[in-house]
Amino acid sequence: MQPEQDTIIVGKGESPISFESRYASSPTEVKTMNTEQIRQHFLIENLFVADQFTWVLTFFDRYLTGGVMPGTEPVTLEAPAQLKASFFLERRELGMINVGGPGQVIADGVAYDLDFKEALYVGQGTQQVLFASLDAANPAKFYLNSTPAGYAYPTRKVAKADADVVELGSPETANHRTINKLLVNSVLPTCQLQMGMTELKPGSVWNTMPAHTHDRRMEVYFYFELPKGQSVCHFMGQPQETRPVWMQNEQAVISPNWSIHSGAGTSNYTFIWGMAGENLDYGDMDFCPIIELR
Repeated sequence: MQPEQDTIIVGKGESPISFESRYASSPTEVKTMNTEQIRQHFLIENLFVADQFTWVLTFFDRYLTGGVMPGTEPVTLEAPAQLKASFFLERRELGMINVGGPGQVIADGVAYDLDFKEALYVGQGTQQVLFASLDAANPAKFYLNSTPAGYAYPTRKVAKADADVVELGSPETANHRTINKLLVNSVLPTCQLQMGMTELKPGSVWNTMPAHTHDRRMEVYFYFELPKGQSVCHFMGQPQETRPVWMQNEQAVISPNWSIHSGAGTSNYTFIWGMAGENLDYGDMDFCPIIELR
């Protein structure tokens, strides 16, 4: 089954919205897909368009992945028509990490300055959210993740200094990396959304190896800080039936809960991981022995 086609709509305000829905796919379906079909279902190529919200909704846990790049004027978060909500966060929570120039987010009248790699959680029930770049010549790029929510946790900024930091891997296995847990339950309360950022050291290219699955959560990866002319090969699929997805800088990929999510780059890079599901335990993973991957 093909994903629904992109639609451009205008919200209740003046900020244009690009919105796309993608159906959930089973392992049986994915086994039959060719390269282009896999990319259509799982790869998100263009997240940052000037003064426009870009959203992709996957029916895996109704996870929304998006981006916005404000210019000279602030842009207002509106509820896409497909959500059937009076405002975006009526039944949702929102997380974001700024991957561009200095920016500001105003949530129900409270301003939060977000520098490069700083995060913000916005709780369910927040009615007005505005996004702005503090320097239009170096615009902010807000990478956005949103999930359904049932409780109104407070809005909170999380700088890198506030993160729960773990260092894993080694140069010998080319996966020496720093994991910055930003919007996770060891740092702040959320309903189901979790977000963090993993930075690979120079000379390391593998992330999340050995690979794993977690049936209780789905995940989205966003790759950035990838040097010009370099790529990342993202691996998805069941452990014994993997599929490669070649990706470029500032692209995202949807990972179903039954799928591994691992990648290797032609250079080191940084990636943001976002998760949703019934489990907030970061360590709840079903690891796949490296020599058993197929």
